[in-house]
Amino acid sequence: MDIRRLQWPLVLGLGALALVRPLLNIVTDQVEGVDVAAPVLATVAVSLVWIAVVGLFRVDQPVLTLVCAGLAYAVLAMLLSGLLSVALDGELQGPLASPIAIVPVLLTNAVWGALAGLLALLLQRLRGGARRKR
Repeated sequence: MDIRRLQWPLVLGLGALALVRPLLNIVTDQVEGVDVAAPVLATVAVSLVWIAVVGLFRVDQPVLTLVCAGLAYAVLAMLLSGLLSVALDGELQGPLASPIAIVPVLLTNAVWGALAGLLALLLQRLRGGARRKR
């Protein structure tokens, strides 16, 4: 595993894509009658996109790529949470306001990325292996 060989634009793009989850939470909190399953469905949808993109395009190091995407998402989500809490509520809330929560957020999203990465690796193997090293 070589972190320097990761496709960083892809990692950051996949991490940013997952921001649909907290944005959907904001919307569902504001609108009555929205299905509470929406955030769960968003998580499943993001996971499927991650697995499909990394698995079908045979990205090198799929597990590490998606672990880093999960970590990128965690950092972006914490920043978004901090910015929006100040803008909407006038005070800092979320993991940035309680630094002890930062490590569990990072670990949870790294595990999410690892699980998605393992499924992407499985998809690659089922389709005939990963792209050969140059």
